[in-house]
Amino acid sequence: MEDTETLYAPRAGVRHPPQRHDSPPDSNGAVTAPGRRRMLHAAKARDDTRAGRTVSGRFGRLESRRRGRAGMSAATAAGRLGGNQTQISNIEAGRHGVSADRVRTLARLYSCGDQDYIDALVAMTGARTRGWWEEYRELLPVGLLDLAEVEHHATYVRVANMVPIPGLLQTAEHARVVFSAGIPQLAPYEVEHRVSHRIKRQAILHGDTPTRLTAIIHEAALHMGYGSSTVVRGQLQHLIDMGERENITIVVIPFGAGPLPGSGQSVDYLGGSVRQLDTVQLDSDHGNQLLDAEAHLVNYRSVLDRMESYALTPTASRDLIHRIAQSI
Repeated sequence: MEDTETLYAPRAGVRHPPQRHDSPPDSNGAVTAPGRRRMLHAAKARDDTRAGRTVSGRFGRLESRRRGRAGMSAATAAGRLGGNQTQISNIEAGRHGVSADRVRTLARLYSCGDQDYIDALVAMTGARTRGWWEEYRELLPVGLLDLAEVEHHATYVRVANMVPIPGLLQTAEHARVVFSAGIPQLAPYEVEHRVSHRIKRQAILHGDTPTRLTAIIHEAALHMGYGSSTVVRGQLQHLIDMGERENITIVVIPFGAGPLPGSGQSVDYLGGSVRQLDTVQLDSDHGNQLLDAEAHLVNYRSVLDRMESYALTPTASRDLIHRIAQSI
């Protein structure tokens, strides 16, 4: 497998889309010093706004639901806070961050007595920092960046895939074949940006406090010919190696297991520090979708539980992967 460190940033030497200047050049075609300063200032403002956008958006939706359950209008909430309705609207739309004190004030206002939940919300609002995924802001669809941000904050991850192999467990070579086969076809530099982004997402599985991962993989994914026999064997061996890590559990649903809930759909369940902060990610040809409504969370927990009940044990799954690898 390619060294992950070489894939941790957009690749040097790979052609990028043309860059746009926000300030007109001088007569020699160079951007003037005042123009450069304006560009840097504008870029910093954009970065400050974008940092933690998924976190702030999630917080805003949670606050909107809490206000609704409290039977309080935005105007009433704003009045009790000594502000105006626009401030409440901006918070609930994820446009503005909030302080820890404001989080606690809102909790009292909406009669929320769950201290663990309040503490988790405080931690969430303090997470508005520029993550590594922002390097890809102009290079990849925003949904991929949002997924990386949610994964970064997750305490555990459960995934279920029919095909292909889950992204968090793909080798660079396997991922490159997957992205190259997409429709519409991606340019080579677009493929490389997606590969490097995918490999960097996998950092959550390593380090001093690695995220727990349970991967439910259908046997069909193990037989798919993504790339040469060398690439396929390398991917299967990578699954075996990753399954040896204490924080990773890999189980396989064998052929003949019968009809499965959610057949054909990839599901990622990303656990928050409290259950109210869990998120579901659904992958499709039209891009990924993040869901966090309680009804969705309950439904997909049941879907994953049912799918896992059809799977072999981790030991039997490893043996099956090994037999398939030897047969290639």
